[in-house]
Amino acid sequence: MASDKLSVSFDPALAATIREAAADEGVSVSQWLAGAAEAKARRRHLRQALDAFAAEHGALTEDEIDGLIREARSESAIGGRGAA
Repeated sequence: MASDKLSVSFDPALAATIREAAADEGVSVSQWLAGAAEAKARRRHLRQALDAFAAEHGALTEDEIDGLIREARSESAIGGRGAA
């Protein structure tokens, strides 16, 4: 896989937390940071999609949001049909 090298700086305490989390997960710091960046990018894209939906159809109600969360959890590997 091709990679683009970046230079980043962190507060020492945050850097230690990142190193510890990467070690706990058995991945390199680069892999851990890439995973964190991917998760943040997914949340950003979801937020953009929800904003576009709301602009066209109106904002979701609290009941609709709760229902979507329940549905997602029921189909997840953690506690629903997707569970092993």
